[in-house]
Amino acid sequence: MAELLTHVLVPYVLLTIAGWRFEFDRRWVPVAMGGAAIPDLSKIAIVLDSETVEQAIDHGFTWSPISSLAGVLVIGAAISLLFGDRVRRRAYAALLFGGASALVVDGLRMFADGRSNFWLYPIYWRPPTPSLYVTSDSRVTVVAVSVAVAIFLLDRYILAGREHASTA
Repeated sequence: MAELLTHVLVPYVLLTIAGWRFEFDRRWVPVAMGGAAIPDLSKIAIVLDSETVEQAIDHGFTWSPISSLAGVLVIGAAISLLFGDRVRRRAYAALLFGGASALVVDGLRMFADGRSNFWLYPIYWRPPTPSLYVTSDSRVTVVAVSVAVAIFLLDRYILAGREHASTA
């Protein structure tokens, strides 16, 4: 799932770069990366289709709202309950950042009708998309991995060396 990898790498890159400018605890970067996977939880439909769930609960059902802002808000809130009371708000903010970044990346991809997914569930509005890439295009993943590796190397070896030199 190249799309999932891209979704996870975007918050890593953005928060690592933000960490160069702003002081914050970088231990929350992996939480944001996990939050970026929230919209992709709708892919569970590959294994467990909606009709099976409908029969089990005897009510209409669809997985698609998970890939919306409401889905990120609700699932992020549920996941943040797993964190301690003192850090729950930070965890929720990191999860929301990651989930929102994944929705933005999804909003840039190409759709046949030129409209993006409906992000504001239950409001059915599909904004226009700039149609920058197709989900199956491997070049997007290559670019995402290349940028993430470059940021990692820059952060770990070049900028970290400057910090050690300035403190000595």
